[in-house]
Amino acid sequence: MFKDLKKVELHLHLDGSIRITTAEEILQQKDLRKEMIVDSNSHSLKDYLTKFNLPISIMQTKDNLTRVSKELMEDLDKDNVIYAEIRFAPNFHTKKGLSLDEVVKAVLAGIQNSKVKANLILCMMRGDSFLANKKIIDLAIKYKNKGVCGIDLAGDEASYPTSLYKDLFNYAIANKVPFTIHAGEAGTLTDIDNAIKYGANRIGHGIKAVEDENLLGTLRKNKIPLEICPTSNVQTHAVSSYQNHPIKKLKDKDILITINTDNRTVSNINLNQEYELLYKYFGFNKEDFIKFNRTAIEYSFLTKEEKEKLQKEIV
Repeated sequence: MFKDLKKVELHLHLDGSIRITTAEEILQQKDLRKEMIVDSNSHSLKDYLTKFNLPISIMQTKDNLTRVSKELMEDLDKDNVIYAEIRFAPNFHTKKGLSLDEVVKAVLAGIQNSKVKANLILCMMRGDSFLANKKIIDLAIKYKNKGVCGIDLAGDEASYPTSLYKDLFNYAIANKVPFTIHAGEAGTLTDIDNAIKYGANRIGHGIKAVEDENLLGTLRKNKIPLEICPTSNVQTHAVSSYQNHPIKKLKDKDILITINTDNRTVSNINLNQEYELLYKYFGFNKEDFIKFNRTAIEYSFLTKEEKEKLQKEIV
């Protein structure tokens, strides 16, 4: 129903979106679906994150990094995505000797020359050292306006609260690196509040904000959009079921919303299917999705000129 609608995706993990057929070919193994797609045995974000182990093990060579990036761009094109911000953690891909620079260059090689416009968001990881995460910000500074548009903080939110990373965000702000922060998925309301205080341009997930009117007011006042990934939220048990997802309540409270898949392979979802589910459960229509996509462009990490150009494509 929404296949022809032009779409924008801001919250998309590269390592969670590798084609299963590619993994099977590289590893010369069959039937890796159970290793790569979340199932009913997943009871938390921590369980969900185990599905990244196999893809990350593959993404340790330049050729493989370039290949999986190129294939993701092809999959986005099939979904009629016109712009995507693709995120990944460079530190995960140096286990076989690649430097951080080589990792970023290999992924950039994969996303370039595609029909779909895309930039990279480099992820700092909860649980990593200050120095390891600072290197990611330095990497983003080096490749800013060269295919990298910002940074993120991802990982086990419940074990490593956002407050531990305040100095890193100060460093990012001092160097004019925009950032989004995973918050309010598995952690607490305080994580969202701190993400806002530390200067996040967007919040990854952020759905727990619906529990606090003051926090909702802060999001509205500061015009901070949520990168909502409904199917993923169900699978990580951030919400009990799709029909109980707070996205409709957030929309009704005038919170800025963008729609995303999070991880196309791990969650076994594409953006068109996500739209269909939102239509089925909440009655969201074409006009709603156009608004969400316009919001995504407005709060993307693109230049003003690039945003204006993309807005003309959303109809």
